[in-house]
Amino acid sequence: MQVTTKAIVFSSLKYGDTSLIVKAFTLSDGLKTYLLKGVLASKRGKLKPAYFQPLTQLEIVANHKNKGTLENIREVKVNYHYVTLHTDILKNSLTLFLAEMLGNSIFEEEQNQELFYFLEAALQWLDAHEEISNFHLYFLLRLTKYLGFYPDTSTTDLPYFDIVEGEFVSQLSANLILEKENLVYFKRFLGINFDSIHEIKMKKTDRQNLLKSIVLYYELHLQGFRKPKSLAILNEVFS
Repeated sequence: MQVTTKAIVFSSLKYGDTSLIVKAFTLSDGLKTYLLKGVLASKRGKLKPAYFQPLTQLEIVANHKNKGTLENIREVKVNYHYVTLHTDILKNSLTLFLAEMLGNSIFEEEQNQELFYFLEAALQWLDAHEEISNFHLYFLLRLTKYLGFYPDTSTTDLPYFDIVEGEFVSQLSANLILEKENLVYFKRFLGINFDSIHEIKMKKTDRQNLLKSIVLYYELHLQGFRKPKSLAILNEVFS
């Protein structure tokens, strides 16, 4: 079936000498994997490798067989032209990290328009703003709403957060918990919006510790999740 849909690139991997395998999250059908034959060899083709940088927002015309096999893209154009996302060193590091996190977190080949529109708007916000050192922390917490394991915020006054159960608790247990400064920052990111993230002032070590906890939260709640290799690079850039 031929579809025209928006798509956000998660990854592109060289296949053979001239082709790419591209994973993208589409508005129409969720996660899709495409084989782009000869795209690296053709100088006059409609499909340019530059279109498939991480988190690029596209409009594509594609053939979707919906049988779990590699799909085919017939036409492509950039749907939203980033100004800074791929050129600013901090934003580019964030882009690579978030693309890897998304690729390790989203597996469903089914339509999820709310998730798509969240990703679309969040990435456009990142492209347009300068105070972005806390962006990934808030983004990853918000993303859990769409993945089904957002923290239970009904008892945020309690002194600990149980990472395994995803809720605030009054007593320590054998489960992994957040406490002290890590918990304070964790709470502050709950219930705010992107325009408020710059108001949370953090030392680099506090930011790294909270990010480590959030990634662990993903590991515990998402089957098949792999810790991103770009995490160490991101911490180095933001140090």
